[in-house]
Amino acid sequence: MQIRIARQDDLKQIVAIYNQAIAEGNCTADIEQLTVAERQAWFDGHNPEKYPVYVMETVKENLVTGWCSLSAHRKGRMALQNVAEISYYVASEHRGKGIAKQLMQHALREAPKLGLHNLFAILLDINEISVTLLEKYGFSKWGHLPDIAEFPDRVCGQYIYGRKV
Repeated sequence: MQIRIARQDDLKQIVAIYNQAIAEGNCTADIEQLTVAERQAWFDGHNPEKYPVYVMETVKENLVTGWCSLSAHRKGRMALQNVAEISYYVASEHRGKGIAKQLMQHALREAPKLGLHNLFAILLDINEISVTLLEKYGFSKWGHLPDIAEFPDRVCGQYIYGRKV
């Protein structure tokens, strides 16, 4: 497997992985499945020279098994230009293989080269797997928004985890 910058032809697989997370209901605050067309503007907004989307792919099959994005925080506010939100998702059939760890390590190595000084993640407070991953890589809890995410069957909060890079 290899990590590389996402290309337009990866977007369909990126969306499929994200839609798995939506269906599972504990990894994202989105409730309804997204289409590739709905995610196009998000993808276009990720300049690989500052806010890239990385994919982990199998070399032979060109199958995207996971992805990680660094997204602008409050785009256009120059005092925040060196801050990025990190997000990561792994296809359900490829979890437990260290893909999220490799994507996190890669993003942390690349962030300083991109001029980023702080990374943060916003996650549902019921997402214990992400809490464990973030803490393993030096992120600490910067905030908690209690009972902010209202799903049809439950209410939960969001954590904000961050770290300097």
